[in-house]
Amino acid sequence: MDLRKYGFMPEMMPEDAQGIPARITAVHKERYALVCEYGVTYGRLKTKEYYGGCEEFPTVGDFVLINYIPNGDSRIIRTLPRNSFFSRRDPAPREMEQAVASNFDYVFIMQSLNHDFNAKRLERYLTLAWQSGAAPVIVLTKADLVDEYDSYIRIAEGYAVGVPVYAVSAKTGAGLDALSAYLMPGKTIVFLGSSGVGKSSLVNALADEEIMTVNGIREDDSKGRHTTTHRQLIMLKNGAMLIDTPGMRELGMWDVSSGLGEAFTDVEQYLGKCRFSDCKHQTEPGCAIKEAIANGELSRKRWESYLSLKAEAKYSDNKTDFLRQKQQRNKNIAKFNRKKKSERKKYGEV
Repeated sequence: MDLRKYGFMPEMMPEDAQGIPARITAVHKERYALVCEYGVTYGRLKTKEYYGGCEEFPTVGDFVLINYIPNGDSRIIRTLPRNSFFSRRDPAPREMEQAVASNFDYVFIMQSLNHDFNAKRLERYLTLAWQSGAAPVIVLTKADLVDEYDSYIRIAEGYAVGVPVYAVSAKTGAGLDALSAYLMPGKTIVFLGSSGVGKSSLVNALADEEIMTVNGIREDDSKGRHTTTHRQLIMLKNGAMLIDTPGMRELGMWDVSSGLGEAFTDVEQYLGKCRFSDCKHQTEPGCAIKEAIANGELSRKRWESYLSLKAEAKYSDNKTDFLRQKQQRNKNIAKFNRKKKSERKKYGEV
């Protein structure tokens, strides 16, 4: 199998590479589905490198190096650098950063044109999408449920300056052609949206076949049931790839400093323009933020959303720094112990 069809480029191989490259297409607890030059296979993490070493635990979309085993589970020995990823706080007691999807080119931010449409959630998703390192695209699903959706598009465009917005219907096929520009061979797209938004239906519509089970929604509040039960990468017939994962709904504000700047360009353009450099944007005279709100150039709701997400991000950043330092200390200790053990072996001390 040619791994380049899955987005792998030869320059991704490190100079000191051992093993062969593979891409993770699904995660089943401690077992990983893989594609490599030998085709579809499975693998497990090599204990020494991951549990006793300093390798990043892989996730769906990751490119890894493996020791291929023809008649059994291969050994995953290294995670290659990522060009984009989503992460969340690991729900396990260790509370480390946990990647849930990686190496995608576009983020389809999905909201349905029913009770799911929520501007505040859209702001949050945009922040996360920009922080991931990929390009966001807003997809308003279930366009067949409304008589007129232009107003929704205008609202979304107002919150997502410069981000393309599309209204589509997986049921009727309306608007799907507009997404073809992103569905190019070798490109990977990740879906970001709440349950019931129509992710599974859109996957089936784009794939032109029944790949995923579609569950209905509750009629009283339009809430959906979680259809996706494990993380997976899906290859379409045209060579584009989709990542759908139940972890997307659990993403938190984990280190989103650059994402906030991209998602709130309309807010941050006023920062630094106040009369006083230490302006708190409260009662100070000559505050650019207050003036912009007063003359209608900036929405007060946008400013309040920015402050809310920034406060949440600051809390996460503080905890992130602590956890990353803790992780790094553990990695350094493990590296030191391996070095000492190697030296003892070299001089016959063990």
